Amino acid sequence: MNVSHIGASHYRHPSPRESGDRYDVARQCQDIIDLMLRRQDELVGALTGIATHDSATDELHRSIRALAGVRWEFAGNRPDPLDLLGVFLPSNNVLYSYTLLCVIPSLYTRHVAIRPSSRVSGVIETVHEILSPAVRGHDTSRVALTRESQRDFVRSCAEGDGVVFTGRYENGLDIAGRVSARTKLLLFGSGPNPFVVGPEAAVTTVVDDLLRSRLYNSGQDCLCPDAVFVHRDRVSEVVTQLTERLAEVPMSDRRDPAARVVPLVYDDAAQGTAEYLDLHRDQVRFGGTVDLATNTVTPTVLLTELHPQLRPPEFFSPVFQICVYDDVAQIHEWANTPAELARGMYLSVYGEPALRSATVGTSIVTRDCTTFDIEDGNRPFGGFGVQASSVHERGRLIPRPLLVSAEFGAARRGRVLAAAGAALAGEPA
Repeated sequence: MNVSHIGASHYRHPSPRESGDRYDVARQCQDIIDLMLRRQDELVGALTGIATHDSATDELHRSIRALAGVRWEFAGNRPDPLDLLGVFLPSNNVLYSYTLLCVIPSLYTRHVAIRPSSRVSGVIETVHEILSPAVRGHDTSRVALTRESQRDFVRSCAEGDGVVFTGRYENGLDIAGRVSARTKLLLFGSGPNPFVVGPEAAVTTVVDDLLRSRLYNSGQDCLCPDAVFVHRDRVSEVVTQLTERLAEVPMSDRRDPAARVVPLVYDDAAQGTAEYLDLHRDQVRFGGTVDLATNTVTPTVLLTELHPQLRPPEFFSPVFQICVYDDVAQIHEWANTPAELARGMYLSVYGEPALRSATVGTSIVTRDCTTFDIEDGNRPFGGFGVQASSVHERGRLIPRPLLVSAEFGAARRGRVLAAAGAALAGEPA
């Protein structure tokens, strides 16, 4: 993979350590990119302990792309110098999360404290060991891992500028109650991210995209679609093509570059899928086998009617929940139930002209592409569901797509002040 130099016109940001010191952000990012490329085999080797080779390689490429875009991200957001940022790293997308939540914020933060997920702490430690020399330079405290318990880690970051939490929403709310009023808490969660396959959809294209997104890391990613809303006129065609394609997908070792379906990493994901399939055995149209001894879930297709009470779980496995609809009013009704408003993230729409708006409920609409296609590490991530992505500040929980540099940026502060001034003047914001 060839990555050209970021460029000579560098965006510089004041160091939080000494006001006279200035970072050459582009040069630092290029150094980290160069290190990633030199040691990419080691990075991918570490990641394939918990991810497929394909998704691990994708993480590497996405990380490099995000670093290459940092100077434009910073120019647009103008992040303030921070003293302390605490980061709860997730148990998946380890390299990409480390890059977005730790490496990039370290360019304007004196100290980034990282608590790795205990499930994958060994992998995170390896990634940190490989990259931290280029990230922190001679300052070993600039980016540091901790083995503290969650409670102790929150206590140590409670007076910091910010805390980034990735995990269960309920745990995030608990943390919100334990940090200071001045500490901004960013909550990165998940959502069902449904596909909509309308009456005018090109089914072969949809099935290609559906397989690519649902089988990303064998389904173990928060962007994978947990439901597929299919117009009744296209159901037969979608199910037929999908099952034919899935019948050709073998179970593989995650280190195989061609692997698409592999044993799951987490016991609870396999257990949760097994319980769901047992409860909905009458919906299974293909697959449906779970081996808890090996955490193996065969590719599975379920077929049911779309109704307002439908609550697809975050499967974290290769399960395709097909839901039949007749009119887009059913999709709106489902998306506007309180439960789905809370976890609205993305909605991928194919061939459904009756869905014209930019959002449905609290979900951001993507058209004729997957969530993976539009995800950009230099832009805000998530939807408007409070459980999907939200910020806790000044005692309020505000749902919105999140990007760390934007949340701590002078540009956002300027927009907020301008809106407040317009409101006081009785003018439109």
